[in-house]
Amino acid sequence: MTKNEAKIKAKELVSKMTVEEKMTQLLYTSPAIERLGISAYNWWNEGAHGVARAGTATVFPHTIAMAATFDGELIEEIADVISTEGRIKYNKHVEYGDHDIFKGITYWAPNINIFRDPRWGRGQETFGEDPYLTATLGTAFIKGIQGDGEFYKGTACSKHFAVHSGPEKDRHGFDAIASLHDMYETYLPAFEKTVKAGVAGVMGAYNRTNGEPCCAHSYLMGEVLRKNWGFDGYFVSDCGALQDIYEFHKFVETRAEAAAVALKNSCDLNCGQTYDALVDAYEEDLITEEQITEAAERLYMIRFLLGEFEEVRPFSDIPYSKLDCKEHRELNLRAAENCVTLLKNDNYLPLDKNTNKKIAIIGPNALSVTALEGNYNAYASEYITVADGVRRVFTDADISVERGCNYCHEKINEWSGFGNMLSDGAAAAAEADIAILALGLDCSIEGEDTGYDNDYTACGDKKNIYLPKTQQKLAEMVCDACENVIVVILCGSSVDLGEKVRNHAKAIIHAWYPGSQGGLAIAKTISGDNNPCGKLPVTIYDGKHPLPDFIDYNMKGKTYRFIEGDALYPFGYGLSYTKFEYSDAKILEKTEDNIKVSVNVKNIGDRAGIEKTQIYAEYSDSRTYTPHFQLCGIKSTNLEAGETNNVTIDIDTYWLKAVLEDGQRVTPDGKITLYIGGHQPDKVSNELLGYECEKIEL
Repeated sequence: MTKNEAKIKAKELVSKMTVEEKMTQLLYTSPAIERLGISAYNWWNEGAHGVARAGTATVFPHTIAMAATFDGELIEEIADVISTEGRIKYNKHVEYGDHDIFKGITYWAPNINIFRDPRWGRGQETFGEDPYLTATLGTAFIKGIQGDGEFYKGTACSKHFAVHSGPEKDRHGFDAIASLHDMYETYLPAFEKTVKAGVAGVMGAYNRTNGEPCCAHSYLMGEVLRKNWGFDGYFVSDCGALQDIYEFHKFVETRAEAAAVALKNSCDLNCGQTYDALVDAYEEDLITEEQITEAAERLYMIRFLLGEFEEVRPFSDIPYSKLDCKEHRELNLRAAENCVTLLKNDNYLPLDKNTNKKIAIIGPNALSVTALEGNYNAYASEYITVADGVRRVFTDADISVERGCNYCHEKINEWSGFGNMLSDGAAAAAEADIAILALGLDCSIEGEDTGYDNDYTACGDKKNIYLPKTQQKLAEMVCDACENVIVVILCGSSVDLGEKVRNHAKAIIHAWYPGSQGGLAIAKTISGDNNPCGKLPVTIYDGKHPLPDFIDYNMKGKTYRFIEGDALYPFGYGLSYTKFEYSDAKILEKTEDNIKVSVNVKNIGDRAGIEKTQIYAEYSDSRTYTPHFQLCGIKSTNLEAGETNNVTIDIDTYWLKAVLEDGQRVTPDGKITLYIGGHQPDKVSNELLGYECEKIEL
């Protein structure tokens, strides 16, 4: 079915509804209209890294972990499995007449907000801090979810439109002030690219942007999204965001006025209950039936494109046994292996997996399942923790496990028995030949508006970028007790281990929230069965680095593109057990819209590895400030030892434009230089990886 055919069918069906019936369809809990043969449908469904909150499904690495793969093809493959498993569940839910929340196939993912501040708890849901990477991987995810057949297999939804990245504590009431320059250079590009790639839905944010609530924003929704970009899909509020319009933003005074201003600015669907007041808004002549009809038609276009009204529903023949099946778990493991990011290696890894040495696995994430999942998670049929993975791989080793401490509490309470076990952790380390420190966070500490506030976290946001003090104490005690320490970090953001631990550790691995197979991927990386290839989708700062005010949305001083000073570990950085050499970079084709670049990549090491080739543009413009470097191309290549591959990468010239103060994208008035290699061309990356990128002048 084409989109135009779906629009016609939607218009015809909606025309048969009364105005009251149409209004009921604009709530996420859309009720049945039995006289028209319409079943109830719940639009709220989650699928960021697996079909979430709806029984068994594959728990893939979380979004920030997927970002570390720098691999759009892999992301599309993951998303395709997510929508396949979603269809399996949906088919059965329909069969049993179950139309409850999380039982549908309209997924409110991906989150394509820019991870502009390392303290933001929801950064784990994003593809990192770079607009190009976010746009590229977000588009791949959407393609995988929706498919390219006659009907959508599922639908994706780009969120949260448009300027939104914390702080969580204030999200219901603050105003994100962003210049047109920053909006069009940083905050809007991923939305524009995913819209033009055909995403079915867009979700608004809780906060205001430049004075207007994001779910009722005349400029962003009407002028930019609908008019300039031509978006004809559905727009949904974040959950409860329309209530914020009158209760916290004080933008209007009543529920009816909030419902009206959202609908008039083309918010089609309310996640929440404010659209209950559409009846009052209609009776008070605040809205028209035409506006109600337009919203209902957009929603029903989506339902027709999903094949809901077909005699034989599409994708109805997928067996239930495919849920978290062996094939999907294998893909999950491959994804986890690709996201593991090696930050430091003093020629210590990989370890011989046939070792008979004593290994102590110590830390709050040694046995943690929640540290595999991250937030918005599915429920897997199998979880392999760090300790489980090490036991599976290092079968000849003498392995002990100690929690050592809580995530961030010295003691939960006087009587609970869940105080720190620092001495036990230190004792285990002292008896071991090798200590694996499994540190980090989980989504009870960093996440979405947790409501939890202590000296480390505020409503899911971190207050600094060090480890929590209790973990820092444990890590230092383990370093004092054992010479050979490997640190494994599981969390959804950048964390500084502190100078003492950083310097003492023989190796540091950032594993993110790696999914249900994550512990095995980590163990295989330690043993060398997996050659790490993950790259940082965020900047890891030294904990002493002065971070700007969290609520300040000006991009100066933020992310690798505008950082002041040096990073500890830069965006795009990650080590391998082999080495790659670049040569003969050149331009093959050049048009107004596209530049095709080629470069020879050689694996000069003694083992196979996957290289993540990155292209950065450096340009200047006297009319405005520009990034230090701008990522504009990526390519993942698997190379055997000694193998050379000629890699070609297409660069969309959209990413080579300077953005003026009024938001215009223009050709820079200075020269453009392209840097091609396995990292960004900054001083720290050059020093850490020991080579400089190839360079082309445009």
